[in-house]
Amino acid sequence: MKTTSPRIAYLLLTLTALFWSGNFVLARAMHASVAPMTLSFARWAIALCLLLPFGLRPAWQQRALWLPHWRRLLLLALLGVTGFNSLAYWGLQYTAATNAVLLNSFIPILIVLFGALFFGMKIGRRQALAVGISFIGVLFIVAHGDWHRLAALDINRGDAVVFLAMVAWALYTLLLKPLPATLDRIGLLTVLVAIGLVGIVPLFVAELASGRHTPLTSSTLATFAYVGTLPSVAAYYFYNLGVARVGAARAGMFIHLMPGFGAVLSMLFLGEALQWYHLAGIGLILSGVVLATRAGKS
Repeated sequence: MKTTSPRIAYLLLTLTALFWSGNFVLARAMHASVAPMTLSFARWAIALCLLLPFGLRPAWQQRALWLPHWRRLLLLALLGVTGFNSLAYWGLQYTAATNAVLLNSFIPILIVLFGALFFGMKIGRRQALAVGISFIGVLFIVAHGDWHRLAALDINRGDAVVFLAMVAWALYTLLLKPLPATLDRIGLLTVLVAIGLVGIVPLFVAELASGRHTPLTSSTLATFAYVGTLPSVAAYYFYNLGVARVGAARAGMFIHLMPGFGAVLSMLFLGEALQWYHLAGIGLILSGVVLATRAGKS
């Protein structure tokens, strides 16, 4: 951990944003073929199989370090593995991948807001204004630029569910930082994935019981292979390293790379186009982030 330079941490966080953008786009592309809880379960089952050979030993050897934090680890797993992914995949059944990756840009502001409300982080007037501006940007996206939809509560449920996933991730990021820096990150990730996978099981079983089944074809297997490797094992490991090295706020800022990556991938593979309300919303969100960043430095 101590040998990870800020530049390397920034590179890893950039790759994290790329891998997660691909995850959103692929989940949307396969939403008609792959049931959301099946995708979530397959993703983390594959990830756990890949992690166990490398993470089981350090997790066991460092049990005296992480066992005292078992409540925090349980919450981290339920938020970052069970909750975030299941909600995101469920939301992507009903909304465009472009909308989903743009909503990710609100996460850094949620980190500031929740940090002030629940974690003792100080927030000034400028940061409060930044939160307000960014929130208006989110409303622009979920209302598709039509304020009458807000008044009538006519919000795409997919956008609403994806936004709940963003809330879960912001809380995950804030809860991650206080863990001991000496914890082996592969071991920690293995523990979190194992706990989170247990949380996904009842959702997966309920989905099967409802009659929603996913056929095992070359396309679905390729989807499982991608989501179980790069956006899971690699991206989560990189993100955990980044948070530990540069802090939750700076690491969260790299999520703003997702709209760019996601928009390009969505245009290339899904034929989606950016609408004016996407651009207006992301402009407001980024304005809020810049304002919040400057407020943190003043």
